[in-house]
Amino acid sequence: MKTKANGITINYQIDGPEGAPWMVFSNSLATSIAMWDEQAAALKDPFRVLRYDQRGHGGTDAPAGRYAYDTLLDDALGLLDALSIKKAHFAGLSMGGATALGLAERHPDRFASIIVCDSPCQSTPQSSQQWEERIAVAQKQGMEALVDSTIARWFPPETVAKNPPHLDKVRAMIRATPVNGFIGCAAALAAHDYASAVATVKCSVLFMTGEKDGAAAPMRKLNEKLPGARFVELAGAGHISNMDRPAEFTKAIRDFIAAG
Repeated sequence: MKTKANGITINYQIDGPEGAPWMVFSNSLATSIAMWDEQAAALKDPFRVLRYDQRGHGGTDAPAGRYAYDTLLDDALGLLDALSIKKAHFAGLSMGGATALGLAERHPDRFASIIVCDSPCQSTPQSSQQWEERIAVAQKQGMEALVDSTIARWFPPETVAKNPPHLDKVRAMIRATPVNGFIGCAAALAAHDYASAVATVKCSVLFMTGEKDGAAAPMRKLNEKLPGARFVELAGAGHISNMDRPAEFTKAIRDFIAAG
């Protein structure tokens, strides 16, 4: 399904019964709503599950140029408004994780809880340089040139060696990502900071990360700065922790929301 929001057409999918609490999932860079297939299948009974492709990804418009991170927040809020969703649980991973935390800081009244996964929620001088390097590769060589290096960053070496089926699914999503969308969102990732204001968040927050993700250490610090937040580390999981450990990831969400 598609709708207009914040000046673009956004692709989304809804699963689950009308009247159930809303659970929104926001994707990482170079993926699509398909990254959430297992979570949507498992959670579509207790929740009305909304998945959407962030700007420049999947079936959502991919305008040229560098995107500001606040634009990604406005896209998400615009989608909720377009679908008349007044309040929702909101989960995001990596790029979606920073989207989730930014929304919690800017629009706390719209969210029953926030689940921030595998994201330090801020750029550093080093990460900004890395993003600019990846932007240059995408501009010159296209997305295929980024597939292997991205898989190596996102998944532990032992997972890559075993090459489970979800890695091919991720490879396909990377290849299918519009170059404009990758460049635009990579630019946003190169210049964002929602970590500094984490202590201002009022709604219930779960920080979740793969044990073997580089974001694990900074996410522990985020958790320490926000009294009352919960922290879950998924054993053996890499950066795309929901696909590495789908059952454990989904259980953590269920337990967190049930605890209130």
